[in-house]
Amino acid sequence: MRIATYNVNSIKAHLPAVTGWLRERAPDVAGLQEIKCVDDAFPRLEIEALGYRCETFGQKTYNGVALLSKHKMEDVTRGLPGFADEQSRFIAARIYPKGGAPFHIANLYVPNGNPVPSEKWDYKQRWLEALFAWVEGEMKSPDMPLVVMGDYNIMPEDIDCHDPKAWRDDALFRNEVRQFFRRYRALGLTDAVRSCTSAKETYTFWDYQAGAWPKNNGLRIDHLMLSPLAADRLVSTGIDKHVRGHDKPSDHVPVWAKFAG
Repeated sequence: MRIATYNVNSIKAHLPAVTGWLRERAPDVAGLQEIKCVDDAFPRLEIEALGYRCETFGQKTYNGVALLSKHKMEDVTRGLPGFADEQSRFIAARIYPKGGAPFHIANLYVPNGNPVPSEKWDYKQRWLEALFAWVEGEMKSPDMPLVVMGDYNIMPEDIDCHDPKAWRDDALFRNEVRQFFRRYRALGLTDAVRSCTSAKETYTFWDYQAGAWPKNNGLRIDHLMLSPLAADRLVSTGIDKHVRGHDKPSDHVPVWAKFAG
């Protein structure tokens, strides 16, 4: 069972890159963020042709999330429970592989939060607290492995940023969001990538500006967070960095985890 997260930064603009990666990596489940289209405009036919079922929670021009699965999906939730939100940033479903263990998977796109201070910063903090409450509730009575993945717009540690001093006051790296991430992990969550590697320059995002990609000025802001039941099944993880070098890429790259059973 391979589960992946990928901020596509517009499914229409980067569809060839996305479908090419789906053919290459062939994840069982993929969570996409920033699809930037309404549900009816999602390229369902092109993705279904690759063997995926599609569940979307779209929004015109901005945000939007989708879950793609080669297996049956049930109990789809659109919108972060307990949080009144006009933006499409959360979708979850239960996945039932044939002959394999089921998973509860949430795919999210956390608000950026810049500039600080602003309503956007306040909104990010409220959104994160609602996410915390939902995950805390799910962890109290787990009925299957839980994976909460997506673009968190948070760099948890200095090692996750090419230049910590330059980013210290940014909404992706301020003490408030890093402290949140520590509390979040303390719920019993495992950071899939960091459980497999402590290597520096383990990045998932390179800005389009200032030569970030050729200079390898990256950030690690895309995460798969695992409940204990999911962490027990973790086999390996990977970051498909090469996708960033393709023609017309997203500024993010896919991150995946492989599970036993």
